[in-house]
Amino acid sequence: MIRINLLGAPKPKSKRSAVPTVSLEMGQPGSPKVKIVVLLVLTAAVNWWYWHQLDRQSQSLASKMQQAEQKNRELADVKARYLERQRQVENYKRRVDIIEELHANQQGPVELLNTIADTVNGTEAVWLSSMKDLGASVDIDGMALSADAVAGLITNLQKTGRFTNIEIKETYQDDSVKNMQAFEFTLTCEKAKKS
Repeated sequence: MIRINLLGAPKPKSKRSAVPTVSLEMGQPGSPKVKIVVLLVLTAAVNWWYWHQLDRQSQSLASKMQQAEQKNRELADVKARYLERQRQVENYKRRVDIIEELHANQQGPVELLNTIADTVNGTEAVWLSSMKDLGASVDIDGMALSADAVAGLITNLQKTGRFTNIEIKETYQDDSVKNMQAFEFTLTCEKAKKS
């Protein structure tokens, strides 16, 4: 067998002392090997710098995210307190409205009774036997000495401005009263809308 040494290295004398050696020859400064090594070093440096920039941005974003989450928690607490105060204000306003409505309703029947009492007192020969407040209207039952007295009561009720439509439901002469003429009547009066 023939062996050819292409490397130009001396032939080892014994097989036991032969240790493989790796030698890297760079060659001359303008050689392709040097250019490849320089290009690999530059690529590694650019990759390291770019990775370092991305890592720095990642850490910055993580820090900003933590700050934003902290601010969000603080704002959520403020919002919860604001909504609680809004509920308290709405409850207070609702209570005040209920109290005012009760106060107005408390005075409403008194004013209605006074108006009707003053009207009946101002009309001659008319007496009331009952009055029913039906919410939007009032039913009045009574007795009069003449049909003209009933017409006078209707006119006087219209003059008060508290009623918009006054109708006679029923009127008839009471035969049970012997010594005088008496008319029983029933009126329906629609209440005027309050402005």
